[in-house]
Amino acid sequence: MKIAVVGATGLVGGEILKVLAERNFPVTELIPVASERSVGKKITFKGTEYTIVSFEDAIAAKPAIAIFSAGGSTSLALAPKFAEAGITVIDNSSAWRMDPTKKLVVPEINAHTLTKEDKIIANPNCSTIQMVVVLNPLHQKFRIKRVVVSTYQSVTGTGKAAVDQLFAEREGRTDTPKVYPHPIDLNVLPHIDVFLDNGYTKEEMKMTNETKKIMMDDSIAVTATTVRIPTIGGHSEAVNVEFENEYELSEIYDILSKADNVVVQDDPANKVYPMPLTAHGKDETFVGRIRRDESQPKTLNMWIVADNLRKGAATNAVQIAEYLMQHDLV
Repeated sequence: MKIAVVGATGLVGGEILKVLAERNFPVTELIPVASERSVGKKITFKGTEYTIVSFEDAIAAKPAIAIFSAGGSTSLALAPKFAEAGITVIDNSSAWRMDPTKKLVVPEINAHTLTKEDKIIANPNCSTIQMVVVLNPLHQKFRIKRVVVSTYQSVTGTGKAAVDQLFAEREGRTDTPKVYPHPIDLNVLPHIDVFLDNGYTKEEMKMTNETKKIMMDDSIAVTATTVRIPTIGGHSEAVNVEFENEYELSEIYDILSKADNVVVQDDPANKVYPMPLTAHGKDETFVGRIRRDESQPKTLNMWIVADNLRKGAATNAVQIAEYLMQHDLV
């Protein structure tokens, strides 16, 4: 199984390599790909050194799967070229997510829709992934009418330069380029991605639109406020869910405790609840602070946390690759 990782030198690219190794994905040959300035440099994967190659050389090597984490413009330009060569692309950018001809996949929810004909598969937005993994099993039982979500997102979601900015500010240094319009250390920015004409940010509308597509239900109303905070371990979300059907809290706990790759951490008496610090480096999605919304019927509050570089990006992409391999779809 030849695997190309496009954007191998970035934060998510590095995490993809780590996840492939940890999950013992049967890589027979790794093809690390990056921009022209990185070609010829070396990376190590499972104790073996590999040379970073160009996009052209990667296509010529004919990997079965190429996992892209190189930004939207790169994906738009190059994913079709890989696909035309018969290579299945799993793309981490926003480039293909809302394309009606492309599948937007969270394996726990809709991997069963994939076929051999799907040569470009979109990996959803990190904040959407962790939310829908928890919401979908509840939707199957109680039918979700409306979701109100506020996110508390790690600087790692912006990339290495954002992490550098945070720590430079913390150390009082001014020698690092700024990727945010304001200081991030000791601050909170209600601003992720660009603002749109409707007053929402692109990130907020991603959560709205992607949720409907992944869960295959356009009737679910979603409204989001996405916020950047000075953490590095993962993204957190306060999620308020209104159902069509009444529920018992015991049913919620039972469903979520059995859901694939969901871990319930909910023991307030002992101060147990999900946190980025404890989710960091893990593949599961963690949920806690589960409680009835006492202001209106059939409504639930939850706190959801996941490592955005893992389940929010790398792990989800590798899980898609695992599904393709296990079901002979590449």
